[in-house]
Amino acid sequence: MESLLLYLWALFNCLFGLPQVHQKPPTSPPLLQGHIPPPPAPEPITVIELPLPPVAPDNREGSCSSEVNPARTGCIGRTTQIQSGNFLPDNLHVLSMVHFVGAPAAPDPASIFQGEQLIIIKIDGTLFANGDSWRCITCGVPDHNSVGATSKLDYPQAFRDGRRILAGANIIQAAHGFTGDDLTPDQVHIIPIRWKTTADNSGPGGSMRELRLHPDDVHLGWSAFSFDTGSLGQYCYYGRLAFSPSPSSGLPLAPRYDLTSVNLLYDPVASQPLAVHPTDPSRLLLNASAISVGELRGFSASGKEVTYVGSPSESSNIDVFAADLVTGAVRRLTSHPEYVDPVDLSPEGGPDGGAWTVVMDTRGSGRQMFLAGLRRIPPLTDLVTVAAVASVRNNGYRRFFQPWLIDRHGDRGTYMGQKINAAGDGIPGGGAINDPEWNGMADPKWSGDGTRIAYWQALTRSPACGGDNLLPCYESTAQGGRTARLMVAHLTSRPAVARAAIEVAADVVPWGTMYVPGVAAPRRLLPGPGAYTLFGRAAGWANVTLAGKQIGGPIEGVKVEYYDFSDDGENVLTGLERVAAWYSSPTTVNIDWDSDLDQTGPDAGTKKTSPGGFHVRIDILDNKFEANGTLTTVVGGKTYLQPANGT
Repeated sequence: MESLLLYLWALFNCLFGLPQVHQKPPTSPPLLQGHIPPPPAPEPITVIELPLPPVAPDNREGSCSSEVNPARTGCIGRTTQIQSGNFLPDNLHVLSMVHFVGAPAAPDPASIFQGEQLIIIKIDGTLFANGDSWRCITCGVPDHNSVGATSKLDYPQAFRDGRRILAGANIIQAAHGFTGDDLTPDQVHIIPIRWKTTADNSGPGGSMRELRLHPDDVHLGWSAFSFDTGSLGQYCYYGRLAFSPSPSSGLPLAPRYDLTSVNLLYDPVASQPLAVHPTDPSRLLLNASAISVGELRGFSASGKEVTYVGSPSESSNIDVFAADLVTGAVRRLTSHPEYVDPVDLSPEGGPDGGAWTVVMDTRGSGRQMFLAGLRRIPPLTDLVTVAAVASVRNNGYRRFFQPWLIDRHGDRGTYMGQKINAAGDGIPGGGAINDPEWNGMADPKWSGDGTRIAYWQALTRSPACGGDNLLPCYESTAQGGRTARLMVAHLTSRPAVARAAIEVAADVVPWGTMYVPGVAAPRRLLPGPGAYTLFGRAAGWANVTLAGKQIGGPIEGVKVEYYDFSDDGENVLTGLERVAAWYSSPTTVNIDWDSDLDQTGPDAGTKKTSPGGFHVRIDILDNKFEANGTLTTVVGGKTYLQPANGT
């Protein structure tokens, strides 16, 4: 996985960009609304843990002995990472990346079970012919079948044809599929994917991350870091896969998939989330329906929408959105104040006939509520706080994600979805389905028939617990003491949804721009330093001061004074918020935060710092929270406090 440092820096720059020229008023379609029914009743869910390869006693060569695995089909490490993927088209097998350790030296036949590999796992309790419930499909693939392939096999996703799998920047293929007992390594090919990024088509192509397969088996979405503007940013792309059996330029000069008709999912001419009014340079405009693809997360099961982490609609509240690939109509998939990132949409035809959402979210933990619990604050201080706010969601190896199921209409009122793994005694370290020490990881995935969800978890381990940390560590109850587990949730009351035909999507995304190899992506634009006014859509206004050392440079501070500000005509916000950010090292962000906000109305509450302010320092690489002073949010009579330092 890419480092959190790079992700957060890129997310900051891709969502909040650089100072801009004046733009036209918002003209993009409004957020999809219409009749919203009452929240659904909780539904029955059963969760099982899938078997994984046995755990070796250590990582030394040969430690995966026949005593540990009599079948001699490999071992994984106690603390090595896995990453679950989606289901094969038969809905009976789940993909997972694993790290094999302890293989014997060559020429022992078991020497092939080493390093990062891809396995498939049966979910129905049946076994392969060798007695295992899982099979490695990349182990032992001959070198001549994988020329130019990359070693990373993350975010595995099966094609609908059942004969190909996307893993990392590779496509793994077998002519007759992957489930037959007669499959051998020489029948498997690992084909690299190449993105042309130079005008003359030279070199190995562009570096891609977080690749996501479109359901039409033809198109691909991905994210890529950008350094062209002098600072690290990120852009997202969409292109067509074209198999090239004998390429004559670019590397590798071997069979590969080239990405053609590439679209940049950004248009600098379109309305932006935050902009200067085109005829009144003293005014700011917020546009919640503007498309702002910060991190591409995937596609809807129909292939009509792209999902992504977008620019916040509310202060300190990072959400996921979906945008129609043709019309650009935006849906806000989540609005709960907690942090969300991994997301997947079900096939259409669920209980209400539509697509439901599964997310990994910190909701229910209270982790982010001191930051985002007071709703409807415009996302202005986020210009400088987003890296720190996003980093609070984790404490190193302790993550606060758990899987949640949300109906097609999203969060509303007191409805915040249904926790998928709620069953169990909840005893920390006990190993139950709802053991809070097992942390949700990316990405949860729906089965093709809409009845099951696969997800994986990692156990909290040192230094996020034990030693100097206030929180205790617990021994794993999983086989071999491993600290990763793969789960499948069965939504038992749901009938299987018939597999729908998927139309091949268009090559052109109208609200994006065509990518030209060798041409740098345009800068994302924002208001520059200065004094502005933001008017509430219903009443009141806010005086906004953006501070920066130079025109064209980054925003370093934000001051907002609210005067009976209201966007909905019901909630009224008053008070002052002032935030400044600075870096004491390339990875350590320091935030000086003063807040004295009061809101009346249905979402009444306060957000206030202690005398002298709230001063937080957090390394966005290891996520260790350290603060002086306090930031406290009170909503509905409930008080939300920041986490203790080091936790």
